[in-house]
Amino acid sequence: MDYKTHIMRAINYIENNLKNEIKLSDCARAAGYSAYHFIRVFKEATGLTPADYIRKRRLTEIIKRMRQDAPISEIAFEYGFNSKENFTRAFVSEHNILPTEYKSALNSLKLYEAINFEIPPFEVLPELTYLEPFSVIAYKSDEACPPKFWNKYNSRKWSKKLSGGKVCEDYGISAWNKNENKLDYFIGIRKNNALGDTDGTVELSIPGGLYAVFTTPRTSHFDFVNTIHRTWNYIYNKWLPNSGYRHTGGCEFESYVEESRAYSEKIYIPLEG
Repeated sequence: MDYKTHIMRAINYIENNLKNEIKLSDCARAAGYSAYHFIRVFKEATGLTPADYIRKRRLTEIIKRMRQDAPISEIAFEYGFNSKENFTRAFVSEHNILPTEYKSALNSLKLYEAINFEIPPFEVLPELTYLEPFSVIAYKSDEACPPKFWNKYNSRKWSKKLSGGKVCEDYGISAWNKNENKLDYFIGIRKNNALGDTDGTVELSIPGGLYAVFTTPRTSHFDFVNTIHRTWNYIYNKWLPNSGYRHTGGCEFESYVEESRAYSEKIYIPLEG
């Protein structure tokens, strides 16, 4: 019996008690470990401490119920947050927007579903296409994690601010910063649609050429961001190394219309043979 079997016992215990007090000692007992050994093995198996996992799972289940009419504080209290302030602090730490901002916009968030070590195969085949060059008017991310910047961009309706009120396709662009030797991330709309307030933005030129275009599998509101991450992982760990193509080193980008509620986006990878 490997350690993942033991950890799954603890995960099942946690899932059955998300609305109850969960003690580390009880989780360790469910897994058959001492508390000290359990923390080490749990993090090795999941990448999280037990406390982090429990917090992320509770926040995820609360978010799933936030479309209901019940006050947010009541839902949060069911899952062990003893005050509105504590819940708000945890929510902002996880998503960098307020719970009220999310409930107003219902934008896509990166949620954390119950861990399952039996992961089914994942594959997305691209379409190879040539694009003409175009320009994007975009905000530069001030977040280390792109999903958190998307949260702010969508919940604060920055797309319509840029367009002057029109619903437009949004572009998330990764570009290498040679001066600072790091990857920068930007979100915005095509220049021809930027007819509104563009204060605080930059103009990015997207080169034309050959691109592999991946369309992420259509999914639910709650699993959209995770599906995007699975697609990016597949591109870099499976498809690109075996494709016979090389990444040009230029801008790669993703595009989506948040208000479409289609929960599928396109990912563009610049290629050379």
